[in-house]
Amino acid sequence: MDARKLDPATAARIVARIAEELSIRPQQVTATVELIDGGATVPFIARYRKEVTGGLDDTQLRTLDERLVYLRELEERRAAIVESIAGQGKLTDALAAQIAAAGTKQRLEDLYLPYKPRRRTKGQIAKEAGLEPLADALVADPTLDPQAEAQKYLRAPDENGEHGVADPKAALDGARDILAERFAERADVLDALRERMWTEGWIAAKVYEGKEAEGEKFRDYFDHAEPIAQVPSHRALALFRGRQQGVLSLKLQLEASLEAQLPHPNVVKLAGIVRLAESVRNAARAAAAAKAGGADAASAVARPADAWLAEACRWCWRVKLLPHLETELFGRLREAAEAEAIKVFGANLKDLLLAAPAGPRAVIGLDPGIRTGVKVAVVDATGKLVDAATIYPHEPRRDWDGSIAALANLAQRHKVELVAIGNGTASRETDKLAADLIKRHPELRLRKLVVSEAGASVYSASELAAKEFPDLDVSLRGAVSIARRLQDPLAELVKIDPKSIGVGQYQHDVNQRALARQLDAAVEDCVNAVGVDVNTASAPLLARVSGLTGTVAQRVVDFRDANGAFASRESLKQVPYFGDKAFEQAAGFLRIRDGENPLDASAVHPEAYPVVQRILEKVARSAKELIGNREVLRKLEPKAFTDDRFGEPTVRDILTELEKPGRDPRGEFVTASFQDGVEDLRDLREGMKLQGVVTNVANFGAFVDIGVHQDGLVHISELADRFVKDPREVVKAGQVVSVTVLEVDVTRKRIALSMKTGAGAGRGARGAEQGARGESRGKASGPRSGDSGRRSGGGGQSGNAGGTLLGDALARALKR
Repeated sequence: MDARKLDPATAARIVARIAEELSIRPQQVTATVELIDGGATVPFIARYRKEVTGGLDDTQLRTLDERLVYLRELEERRAAIVESIAGQGKLTDALAAQIAAAGTKQRLEDLYLPYKPRRRTKGQIAKEAGLEPLADALVADPTLDPQAEAQKYLRAPDENGEHGVADPKAALDGARDILAERFAERADVLDALRERMWTEGWIAAKVYEGKEAEGEKFRDYFDHAEPIAQVPSHRALALFRGRQQGVLSLKLQLEASLEAQLPHPNVVKLAGIVRLAESVRNAARAAAAAKAGGADAASAVARPADAWLAEACRWCWRVKLLPHLETELFGRLREAAEAEAIKVFGANLKDLLLAAPAGPRAVIGLDPGIRTGVKVAVVDATGKLVDAATIYPHEPRRDWDGSIAALANLAQRHKVELVAIGNGTASRETDKLAADLIKRHPELRLRKLVVSEAGASVYSASELAAKEFPDLDVSLRGAVSIARRLQDPLAELVKIDPKSIGVGQYQHDVNQRALARQLDAAVEDCVNAVGVDVNTASAPLLARVSGLTGTVAQRVVDFRDANGAFASRESLKQVPYFGDKAFEQAAGFLRIRDGENPLDASAVHPEAYPVVQRILEKVARSAKELIGNREVLRKLEPKAFTDDRFGEPTVRDILTELEKPGRDPRGEFVTASFQDGVEDLRDLREGMKLQGVVTNVANFGAFVDIGVHQDGLVHISELADRFVKDPREVVKAGQVVSVTVLEVDVTRKRIALSMKTGAGAGRGARGAEQGARGESRGKASGPRSGDSGRRSGGGGQSGNAGGTLLGDALARALKR
């Protein structure tokens, strides 16, 4: 919703709610909203507007931005609903007050349900036939005989052949339809039922007959049930995928017994709807007594209309409410599961993007292959492609010696330091080739590393790669990407759709718009946290800088190519369409190495250069003399250099930046060494100690590449010698770890690993969630429920239980 369309009272209400949710002051929210509405990005606000926001960090700002969008959409929908109901002439003061107080989109839709335009219903047809008084009479006085009362409402069809009531059954069915719609459209009833089913309901899965073999990867869910509110994200998405593939049927059911559903007498009394609640109770007791042979006792309890009213409740439950609630609560479960999966994906992507770079070193990139050969690309220290070739060390040519000679020649000619090997098919065989190269040519001083090639093929076939390497074969472009992502993972991976990088779970099953928004935010945060060298960065990398669009980023590159390197940040304003707003947002994140002003290589924003000038005057030194001078900088008091615009937080950041200008927040470059002779699942043995690289982190553990073409799982219970609540407390994507093999299931391609110091105990169930990486290359996609909830066996959904649950909700909610 356009902020300009909000009236002051509504805007204030949104601010107050966000402030309460985030436990911050309303003034902080108001100031941040003004910045966001003014076009400021989260990285810019977090880094350069601390005084304005009161020091909100990027996580708080992201949450604030998301809630702002949601609440504005909520207000837009609220206004539309009020307009619709008012247009029908049905907007009362009480309803208007309820709509105004609704705090969620779901509550708004519940209130709007009875007034939503729709096709003619059975209940409406029954009302047109004059049956509403019959329904009202039986609810008001259960001592009435339904059959006798129904006789009063028989009528012949009108001249159009409509509105006829042929017999008592038709009359009672029409009265039932009226009551069912009345009950099913009460916002208070829906709310009570929804929350009770969420807290007490179970999700039950069954395999469809004949689908056992086809759905083998979902085997652990063939007969499975657990409380719906307790299903973890990865398991919920597995269940929904099983249903989508036609393997599993899913149902919402009640676990509790019938007696537990009966309304407490005090609740009934307080709710003021004694008759209907008593009818449900009496009918249930009568049925139980009759089943036990106590017919006399049953007749003493039940009134003439009790059974009919109870059946009306049960029918409403089965036909109206249960299907509606099942759809809604399954949607709620899926939405929560998707949100968690998207959050995990974003965290993993951030870890991968912020992996330590090897730095400006010449690299040979090897894209492994068998019959098609190993693709070779050599890039210099700046990432420029300087040579390319294809070698055939494997089947069918088996030109091992010739391949080593070719690689040695390339390494010597281009002064190569590192060999990057993609981790796809034939990676271990190619890793052996690199090891033999190093062994035969120690004078080259080469180091080899296996890197993830996820997304390399996507980049190879992209328009960007075609533009960058128009004359290079598509198969060789992947090798270039593999080499460059070793030099600088961030700079290379931004060229690839984040969804193709392979660090998510069920990424194609989740809301793609929400996923893209989360991943774009993760990339934006990473790029701006590191900073970008404007004289070497690609257009895709520049496009991720705060305030720059893809068009402006390309114009920067074109201007650089035509006029040479930028000498200062100020000279960026010469780029067409690089306006003042873009400069404000971007300048602090762009670096000019060896430029006219040393500050241009730092994270100090040009708008704050006057602050630095005051510092220089105070210490009587030039910028070059002060930058990096820890002894002098540590003695300065931030408060001495503040003014009306720049407070202590900004001055403190400036002094820190001057101490270590342009510092890279990424860690030190380290590599994993895969064990020789361990190249396949069949080579693994329980108790083996290995090194590996974390490829993905899920809520139930971490996946680790140990060099056998199948990631192993370190279950959350095996991550450390202490209790671990969140795996990200211990590991992150790209981290090198030491593991112990607990169990190997060759048939299902599952490897259970441990990172405990005394690993070996508790083996046997830790491969359980391995399938959760549904989209990862060739990996199993259907997770077991190794830590799954209770199995089914308690509580199918009976009509009595559902009807009584509705009776309870009516007793709590309806006022007569």
